[in-house]
Amino acid sequence: MSTAKRALREGRTNWKKTAVVALPAVLAVGAMASVMAEGALAASFAVSGTSFQVSSGKLTSQGLASYVQVDRDVDGKGHPVALLGIGDATLSDICQAAEVKTPLGTVVFKLTAGGSAGNVTASNLIIDGEDLVGDARFGTAEIGRDASTLDEVPGVKGDKGKFGLQAGDIEVSKVRSNAWSATGGNFRLKGMKVDVSLGGKKCF
Repeated sequence: MSTAKRALREGRTNWKKTAVVALPAVLAVGAMASVMAEGALAASFAVSGTSFQVSSGKLTSQGLASYVQVDRDVDGKGHPVALLGIGDATLSDICQAAEVKTPLGTVVFKLTAGGSAGNVTASNLIIDGEDLVGDARFGTAEIGRDASTLDEVPGVKGDKGKFGLQAGDIEVSKVRSNAWSATGGNFRLKGMKVDVSLGGKKCF
């Protein structure tokens, strides 16, 4: 086998191994989130230097709470985000995708679930996003409430004096968000698929 062919083959094998190694880390986030929801562990970890896409055809939940905070990467750079805490969430489908620069080119790490396999569910789903787009319906809403007094989603509270909002039952269709982190307790991903590919398609 030529050196070039051997390098190409090794490159493909390495990316498959990367996916296998990364998957347990992705799933472990869910276990940490359930602890964070009880206030036993601060939701403060260094984010990567790249935001990622999150999308869903439809999201419903009992309870929503949100406030502004700053996520920081390992170099200390700050990224302003809206922390969005969602109680018991049901999603018709879910897609998460991030671009990673590598010596082989731009690789897309993509995770999908739901759809024909059945709904995705999560308790205490927390997304730190820089934007959120969708068609939304909210139950009883409280906008401008002090973030330290939020009580709609267990464990989701900000600092005293910060702007916050919360609502009862919610329904959002055509969900699109660019986020810096996402966690969820008791995540159930039916039909989950992880794909790592050069020049692959993202969620939107």
